[in-house]
Amino acid sequence: MSPTGDPTGDVLIVGAGPTGLLLAGDLAAAGIGCTVLERRDAETSNLTRAFAVHARTLEMLDARGVADDLVATGERVGAVRVLGATRLDLSRLPGRFPYVLVTPQYETERVLRERALAAGAEIVHGAEAVGLRQDAAGVDVDVRTSDGETGTRRASYVVGTDGARSTVRRAIGLPFPGHAAVRSVMLADVRLRDAPGDALTVDSSGDAFAFLAPFGDGWYRVIAWNRRHQAPDSEPVDMDELREVTRRVLGTDHGMHDARWTSRFHSDERQVPKYRVGRVFLAGDAAHVHSPAGGQGMNTGMQDAANLGWKLAAELWGWAPSWLLDSYHEERHPVGRLVVRGSGAVLRSALAEPLWLRRARGAGVWAATHVRPVARRLAGAVSGIDVAYPAPRGSHRLAGRRAPDVPLAADPGRLYGLLGDGLFVLVVATNDPAVTYLATKRWAGRVHYVLAGRATHTTALVRPDGYIAWATDETAPDRRVAAISDALNQWCGQPADPHTAGAAHVGDGPIHEAQHLPGDEQTRPERGTRP
Repeated sequence: MSPTGDPTGDVLIVGAGPTGLLLAGDLAAAGIGCTVLERRDAETSNLTRAFAVHARTLEMLDARGVADDLVATGERVGAVRVLGATRLDLSRLPGRFPYVLVTPQYETERVLRERALAAGAEIVHGAEAVGLRQDAAGVDVDVRTSDGETGTRRASYVVGTDGARSTVRRAIGLPFPGHAAVRSVMLADVRLRDAPGDALTVDSSGDAFAFLAPFGDGWYRVIAWNRRHQAPDSEPVDMDELREVTRRVLGTDHGMHDARWTSRFHSDERQVPKYRVGRVFLAGDAAHVHSPAGGQGMNTGMQDAANLGWKLAAELWGWAPSWLLDSYHEERHPVGRLVVRGSGAVLRSALAEPLWLRRARGAGVWAATHVRPVARRLAGAVSGIDVAYPAPRGSHRLAGRRAPDVPLAADPGRLYGLLGDGLFVLVVATNDPAVTYLATKRWAGRVHYVLAGRATHTTALVRPDGYIAWATDETAPDRRVAAISDALNQWCGQPADPHTAGAAHVGDGPIHEAQHLPGDEQTRPERGTRP
């Protein structure tokens, strides 16, 4: 459900990978017109990229109604072999998805594409963005089609999700500082005569690295690196070399044969200094690239999209607080920086050559996976479950953190069943006639209003991307109502009907169905302590 009236503009997305498709689906579901430009033809199968979908990403997909479909296409891995015999246990992660899902990227794209199209997004294949110009009112994008024709499309906002060689990034003049982390990495999708005992297999020997992961349909992804042969990216992958490197590191090549696709690439560590320039935003690999260690790339990009989509929708519906769009960079740039640094550190550790350094690495990995508090934090970081955003000083301990999928007293019965349409969710601890009155008169079409399904003292305002914007344990009715009104005003903009405040004396009794909230004058948090 969207606010009344019409949105004030639309969004053009450049790039139909997972990041762009998730963003398109979110915008369309929120009632915002959006078009995705993709230079690839519609029938092009994307065999070449990511395969790991982590727990937090699965939660985001669950909120959008596509997680179960995707999970059915792959293999669930509850414990990841890190190096040698060392394993990282993911089975203790909170939520419905205590594992990493191994599935081809084209399956992730499929479920996101189907959702985006069903919601009303337009996806144009064979259309390449070749330049853009922006002014105070919108952005003009120059587009070249597969038949060689050129034209211009105009939109209120543009989001570049067009990968590491982003045309959008170059067009807005942003640098992409960084360096090559590792060169001549070999990739292949192969058949194996002897299946590995573990779902995910990874190890290194100082002068080589090998990684095996199943796609669930008999094919395996192999990633390997050979310090002894640093060939250029243009050199074809030799299957004999791939087998030799795998045997050197893992002790066997598992009868590798019948490669359907191979590639050689170098892995960079880079990040743009800004994720927003005027009316143009960057997300995914257009904003940050890093080593494949940990399988973070696609997941981080999709989290970028989940953070940005509802903010653009709020702006185009006309109720976004003045600081909201800038918060995209403020929240996601630090996350991207941590991923770049963290994956790079893992890669450099795996490729360490001196024996003493490899022994130190082994001891560190053992401690990180066997000391329970450390292992829990490592699993939370790798899975994305522990990603949090800064909150103002003095905020509730939950503010900025991931919202758990708590039970609700009304349909659909759990929090993540209400997320995914661009609206906030206010979960109240107890029924209160005053809050019920506010819920039916103010901030209409911006907030779902529901009763928690189990005993709690906490009232929480959950953002559309599944993070807690604000919470309180206040139980005094007057103070609690005032605090809720302030929070809604701060996060959801000025109320639709500013003249309905006060006289909150009528209640509808217990809340049995999810309702929509419409608060008070908008206030921005202190600078430097944004929500």
